[in-house]
Amino acid sequence: QVQLVESGGGLVQTGGSLRLSCAASGRTFSNYAMGWFRQAPGEERDLVAGITRGVTYTYYADSVKGRFTVSRDNAKNIVYLQMNSLKPEDTAVYYCAARSDTYVRTSINDYPYWGQGTQVTVSS
Repeated sequence: QVQLVESGGGLVQTGGSLRLSCAASGRTFSNYAMGWFRQAPGEERDLVAGITRGVTYTYYADSVKGRFTVSRDNAKNIVYLQMNSLKPEDTAVYYCAARSDTYVRTSINDYPYWGQGTQVTVSS
């Protein structure tokens, strides 16, 4: 089992940047593919970025391509989401999630481990 704690959310103006961090503890972090999901009020929780456990492949939703970058430091047990050129539609609670497999999956049902979430609000 792995425990996840997100940090780095906050309020930012349109066009600004934030870096989210997700610290993992428990089982060997490098064994897990990691995903960043977000959920706005009244909407489903969707994958916005993911990274394989071997750091060989990253996934981005079309809505964030070119603006968000996911990375991980397996030595520090942390996964990051660098968010640039933020837009009001990026406003959501952001969650990191882990699955004990190599590959990223887009369904929330494929991730048994979740953090508590961190709020990101982008003002217009």
